[in-house]
Amino acid sequence: MTLPVTAFVAAVCALLLLATAIDTVRQRLRVKAAFGDHGDAKLISASRSHGNLAEYAPITIILLGLLETARANHMALMVIGAIFLIGRVAHVIGLYAPVVAGKPPLGRQVGVLATFGTLLVLGGWTLWMLATVNL
Repeated sequence: MTLPVTAFVAAVCALLLLATAIDTVRQRLRVKAAFGDHGDAKLISASRSHGNLAEYAPITIILLGLLETARANHMALMVIGAIFLIGRVAHVIGLYAPVVAGKPPLGRQVGVLATFGTLLVLGGWTLWMLATVNL
C-alpha cells in the first residue's frame, strides 16, 4: 500500500463514523425522531459526535494523503495522524460525558485542541511544501 498513514487514519475514521452513526440511529429510534433532535440530550450528543467527525475527518485525510504522496516525513505524519485520532475519540467521549454548567467536558476540550492543532499543522505543512517543493 502506498499511503499507509492515510489508509490507517481513514479506516479508523470510517469505523468511528459507523459507530457514531449507529448510536445516532439507536437514539432516534429510542425517542421516535425521524428528523431533528426533539430536545433529547442523548440524541443531540450522538448526532453531534457523528456530525463533528464527518466535518473534520475528510479534510484531514485529504491533507495526510497529499503530504504522504509528496513523501513528507513518515514518522511525523504517523504522529499527527495519531494525535488526530486520539482527539476524535476524546471528543466523542466528551460529548457523552456529564455536563457541568459553564465548562465543556475535558474530552471535548482535548478533542477540539487536537483537531484544530492537526488542521493547523497539516494545512501549514501543505502550504510550505507547495511553496518550497511544489507538491
